[in-house]
Amino acid sequence: MEIINNGYGNDSGDGYAKIDRWNDKTIKEMAFHYKKILDLIGEDSSREGLLETPVRVAKAIQFLTQGYNTEPHEIIKSAKFKEDYQQMVLVKDIELHSLCEHHMIPFFGRAHIAYIPNGYITGLSKIARVVDAYARRLQVQERLTVQIRDCIQETLNPIGVAVVIEAQHMCMIMRGVQKLNSVTTTSAFTGEFLKEPTRQEFIHIISSKLH
Repeated sequence: MEIINNGYGNDSGDGYAKIDRWNDKTIKEMAFHYKKILDLIGEDSSREGLLETPVRVAKAIQFLTQGYNTEPHEIIKSAKFKEDYQQMVLVKDIELHSLCEHHMIPFFGRAHIAYIPNGYITGLSKIARVVDAYARRLQVQERLTVQIRDCIQETLNPIGVAVVIEAQHMCMIMRGVQKLNSVTTTSAFTGEFLKEPTRQEFIHIISSKLH
């Protein structure tokens, strides 16, 4: 499935051209079903404001679930470098957006990720890309946390990995218990981060304002 590719070109005055590529067959089939859903909820799918909505929603869903077409381990491997560094590497406040698999309603928040290298490091942007690769799927926060941890552990074989995710779930805010300010925190650790001093150092850093 080909989702989207944003590239640079000379098609606009500012030198930027946005290029969208979609799987037309999938879009057409999904749009058909979204049109039916509009009618089933009591809307008139033929009215002006909704004529293109099924196609727009189909494209949006393809974009929001593009992680199924990405291999996170390959993202790390694409920028894996030998380096004699064995202190904590931490990237915090990584924005994430995902869809809860129970209701297909968004949840969003921040991921804080650290690892202690064991001969290899990876590009910092690759860590954020791994977050997106797993988040752009139907998810639960607990699984997302573990998947990110395991990907880094399996690909870099570091001395330890730590992942903490803080997120708000629209399924709790818009429906159900309707608790507007609730935040869910999940964590997953390996290696040295299972030891209290290292884990506490990690928690202290992500809780502090160093920037």
